[in-house]
Amino acid sequence: MIFSIAFPNIDPVLISFGPLAIRWYSLAYMAGLLLGWWLLKRLVVRSPEAADANAADDFIVWATLGIILGGRLGYVLFYNFSFYLENPLAILTVWKGGMSFHGGLGGVIVATIIFCKKRGIDLWAFADRVAVVSPLGLFFGRIANFINGELFGRVSDVPWAIVFPRGGPAPRHPSQLYEAGLEGALLFGVLWWLAGRESMRARSGLLTGVFMAGYGLARTVVELFRQPDAHLGLLSFGATMGQWLSAPLIVFGLYLIFRANQRSHQT
Repeated sequence: MIFSIAFPNIDPVLISFGPLAIRWYSLAYMAGLLLGWWLLKRLVVRSPEAADANAADDFIVWATLGIILGGRLGYVLFYNFSFYLENPLAILTVWKGGMSFHGGLGGVIVATIIFCKKRGIDLWAFADRVAVVSPLGLFFGRIANFINGELFGRVSDVPWAIVFPRGGPAPRHPSQLYEAGLEGALLFGVLWWLAGRESMRARSGLLTGVFMAGYGLARTVVELFRQPDAHLGLLSFGATMGQWLSAPLIVFGLYLIFRANQRSHQT
């Protein structure tokens, strides 16, 4: 006999006013951005100072645009390009879902580069602080994925397997919660611990590297339990799209860590 846990079946819509609806997914984005902004204001002024608190206030708008535009563009390019090529107007229907973390990360990277250049802010010092708070958005986002019953895991007989409404009758890994724990809570804990030490904050690019490599490794592991996208399946060497997109993050993250440590030894 295979045991499974009943899906909590939480309504994705928290409250609605006629045609207007407040969804948990939207609140997850807001929670991640607001909490990240609150902590970023405190991080950027710690020695060695990366910027003033006003810069963090202004950056939240840039980050929001980077996440939304980059996340949507990434989904279009990486996950369903042929469909959107035939239906270009569907790109605008963001309320129907379809966001890519890797695309959102790319959007935030571009936004950070432009913002720092316009303000005359040291790029790596500021990016390191942004990297520390980024897992907060991942944590809330994955919890929202779980509430929506989407991006569920592969069929499993583990005692905590769940039967998802959209996943058929078989119990599955609650991979959204795995991601919330690894990409969100654990990665944030590691970065926050490192950022609490001035010697680590002073190593330009170190925290950014830890975030990129840490996320890439966590995502690669969780993809082993997450159901591959139905229209993509497994790609070359049996890897998923998420794993292929995470591989460059791991490589570049490790490079940044190595570079930051090398520079610290030379000074």
